[in-house]
Amino acid sequence: MSIDLGLKNVHVLVTGAAGGIGLETVHIFRQLGARVTAHYNSKIGELASLSDIVSIQADVRDETGVQRLLDEASKKNGGPVSVLVVNHGIWPTNDAPIADMDLDQWSNTLAVNLTGPFLLCREYLRALRSASDAAKDAANIIFIGSTAGKFGEAGHGDYSATKSALMYGLTPTLKNEIVRIAPRGRVNTVSPGWVATPMATETLKDTAFVERAISTTPLQKVARPEDVARQIAVMASPVLSGHVSGMNVMVDGGMEGRLLFPPKSG
Repeated sequence: MSIDLGLKNVHVLVTGAAGGIGLETVHIFRQLGARVTAHYNSKIGELASLSDIVSIQADVRDETGVQRLLDEASKKNGGPVSVLVVNHGIWPTNDAPIADMDLDQWSNTLAVNLTGPFLLCREYLRALRSASDAAKDAANIIFIGSTAGKFGEAGHGDYSATKSALMYGLTPTLKNEIVRIAPRGRVNTVSPGWVATPMATETLKDTAFVERAISTTPLQKVARPEDVARQIAVMASPVLSGHVSGMNVMVDGGMEGRLLFPPKSG
């Protein structure tokens, strides 16, 4: 039995779509018949070979660039965006406890992972004001959170702080604000744990690290990008999730916490 998720001809914008979860999300929405706009930062990658989508470059830290992204998406892909998937993000690979973290790193992580989503949501909601009733009926924002936002992550406080802000700050706030513009509009977060993406490749080569990372995870495995992308599609669907808003859905294999690393002396 096949289910129509109600996403045919719905305009979906996926940020950070050139690889990993973002690229897989683009593929899922294409298969569901959505009109997909794919955002990328610097490298277009596999998106260049997809003739049935609109690909647009933008620096999400830049106010003018984000305004242009939403404007071009509307002009090139049949009208204002209905579904905004805020997937982009950076995770600095260096282990930097707060006591040793450079201000430049902290500021840049917040600019990409938190200010970027703010700018995207602001421009999306502004454009939604003049959208058709059909576009408003499908309206929803889906943030990509992280287990780091729930449990924290030693050495990566900048990343965990931004993800927590999306999961527990913006999601419950915006689910109350979006309905002022689109009465059936929804806002949710999909929060994975470790996922086998290009961004995580080098880290996941460390077997001991992986064993620690999934030590409190009942399913005892690292997720694949499609595991997360499918959940994003479910949350976007007005058929399957039309009465779900303000939720943070963990896609983490049942993770219950983190093992603490041995404390360092000094």
